[in-house]
Amino acid sequence: MAADVRKVLVDIDVTTGPFGGGAAGTGIVLTQDGQVLTSHHVIKGANSVKVTDVGNGLIYEGTVLGYDSSNDIALVSLAGASGLPTARLGSSADLRIRQDVLAIGNAGGDGGDPTAVAGPITALDASIVAMNSADLSRKALRGMVEVAAPVVGGQSGGALADGTGAVVGVVTAASGDKTPGPGNGYAVPIDTAMRIVEQIRSGTPTETVHIGPTATLGVQITDAQPSGARVDWAFHGQPAQAAGIVDGDTITAVDGQTITTARALTTAISKRKPAETIRIDLRGPDGNTRTVTVTLARGTPS
Repeated sequence: MAADVRKVLVDIDVTTGPFGGGAAGTGIVLTQDGQVLTSHHVIKGANSVKVTDVGNGLIYEGTVLGYDSSNDIALVSLAGASGLPTARLGSSADLRIRQDVLAIGNAGGDGGDPTAVAGPITALDASIVAMNSADLSRKALRGMVEVAAPVVGGQSGGALADGTGAVVGVVTAASGDKTPGPGNGYAVPIDTAMRIVEQIRSGTPTETVHIGPTATLGVQITDAQPSGARVDWAFHGQPAQAAGIVDGDTITAVDGQTITTARALTTAISKRKPAETIRIDLRGPDGNTRTVTVTLARGTPS
């Protein structure tokens, strides 16, 4: 079964940040022309995505088609791919406690043949707080399939397969550095993952699902008091600074939509596209208000 599942997996390597940092993980091939399902945290912050077909060793340039950070799912397209073997998908609705499953992926991010670990399902609706080892950010994830198997870093984005070899989940976390309980792995149910994939394919963004290239304002923000998004840092050469937004300004609205928190601003920007021009209402440190127009730049998946 492991040999069959390996054929539909790819190794993913990304470069992040200005100094060539990186991350690695796994992907599951969904279509012959190279649509690949993976974890959002694998491609988060990626300046470039390199994808290696485990079966034939070919290397492809990957483009992020969309993602849902709240469910840790992303869809990547491989340039020039054709004739790839594709995963056979099962249904996570049919899973049951104590059912034996296999988690398989690029253990340690070292590339080569994916590593498989097996174990029984111990929970079908687990809640965890997962830490991204690349940037140390934390994300609450719910509805996870918990498996008593020693999943390790790099297997993220890999397949959770049932006894027939059907993919029933996307490996996303391990308990060793995420939650108490050594030896457990966690996966996004495949039914959840494919609902997000179909949303991305539809081209319609939602509060949680981002479509296409990521736009950036180029600011570091926190919640302002009594409301708004406070600009702690307007990065040099980025759209906000070019438009005259300075440290200490509070963003109160985008295109007339009231912004009450830093998260609200992040959500508003995530629905925009690079090169799009928006209108931002500001409150300065002195209490004076003003409005500026900003042309967003292309950023990395956030």
